[in-house]
Amino acid sequence: MQLLAKSRFIKVNIISPKINTYSAYKYSGVEWLGDIPAEWELAPGFSAYSENKRNNKGMKEERVLSLSYGKIIVKPKENLVGLVPESFETYQIVEPGDLIVRCMDLQNDKTSLRFGLSQNHGIITSAYLNLKVNDKFNSKFLYYYLHSLDTTKVIYKFGKGLRQNLSFQDFYRLPVFDIPKKLQIAIVKFLDEKTAKIDEAIAIKEKQIELLKERKQILIQNAVTRGLDPNVPMKDSGVDWIGEIPEHWDVIPLKHLLKEKLKYGANESGVAYDPELPRYIRITDFSDEGMLSEKSKLSLTWKMGGEYLLEDGDILFARSGATVGKCYQFKTTMSSEKHYAFAGYLIKATADKNKLLSDYLKYYSMSDCFTGWREVIFNKATIENIGADKYAHLPVVLPLIEEQVEIVNEIKAASEKYYYAINFQQQQIKKLKEETSFIKTSLSISIFYNNNLFFFCFFFFF
Repeated sequence: MQLLAKSRFIKVNIISPKINTYSAYKYSGVEWLGDIPAEWELAPGFSAYSENKRNNKGMKEERVLSLSYGKIIVKPKENLVGLVPESFETYQIVEPGDLIVRCMDLQNDKTSLRFGLSQNHGIITSAYLNLKVNDKFNSKFLYYYLHSLDTTKVIYKFGKGLRQNLSFQDFYRLPVFDIPKKLQIAIVKFLDEKTAKIDEAIAIKEKQIELLKERKQILIQNAVTRGLDPNVPMKDSGVDWIGEIPEHWDVIPLKHLLKEKLKYGANESGVAYDPELPRYIRITDFSDEGMLSEKSKLSLTWKMGGEYLLEDGDILFARSGATVGKCYQFKTTMSSEKHYAFAGYLIKATADKNKLLSDYLKYYSMSDCFTGWREVIFNKATIENIGADKYAHLPVVLPLIEEQVEIVNEIKAASEKYYYAINFQQQQIKKLKEETSFIKTSLSISIFYNNNLFFFCFFFFF
């Protein structure tokens, strides 16, 4: 598949922004590159860079660098643990402007970004290829070019061996654009400015999402501690982290609001998924949003899981691990299975519907009241572990059941509006990131002099 198949170059006059088809093309001679402007030339990679093999013998440099998500970052000293060499003398020296390439294992990893541009002096593992750019070329221009080959997966054409590794020889022969350095710099300037504007727009939308989440949180907090009537008389709850509550409300330990005692899940290993058996619900099956994953499904036999079945509306508390203190509401509509059993790192709470609504308890667990209680528990414990004995004494701010219905309906209606607003912003961010990716991928954006006017020239994929 051609990288630039059916590509078209257009030029834009900066002073008078008109878009016109580029007047002259020529075939590049490279299948995946396609046609290029007639003024452009190609040259082999060795004309642009050489392999930098300077080692760190004698510890000339101590700053350790790492290639992470297409960026060269400085590793904090406190993170230099685990699989590190006895001496960093085996590492290679990196200078600002060097291009770092992860050449290994193309066969098994087609998602990672393999190119990075160093902004710092430092050292990096010798497992990476270090390309030192010569004075004729702009380092960032070459980075953008190699990045485009990475994101379009063209680079995977060049791997060799069982694991499809790259070597300097692959980059030695790789065609690069041989165009004036002034033009390269202008292209980089355009790309930097364009992507910076998009990054700014993304940051604004991310801030908007955070504000929407904060407003939703305030709504939930006010609803479960003050109700929906702003004029209702208030009283002290007697609990520091709860504060005042409506005069006719109570604070009741959770254990007095349940249909049955809190129950731990099955301490069993799951079996292969079978839709005729109870699906095995583990703590890792829930997302941060409380949704049930459809990946990595397991089942339990009826013998192992029969006494740990879930009912619609059951609340599951996480008792240990990274999600300790989290609360999830189980709904049969989450998945297509008929029966579900829960695992041992979860604690089941079944609300007494005459006293406590499951939906109200779910929202209450999202409030600052629940967070405050959880922090008190953590402060008293040597390890972050909340067992059934502690959850049993969770103080619940309890309105009348009729008020719980009204509060739940109010939060549900508002939450739906917040959901759509947040989702809209997330979709906008996704489109902006796709635009950034497209711009960076479409490296053949050129700027050149023509009758003392600057012109943009870039291609589109069809």
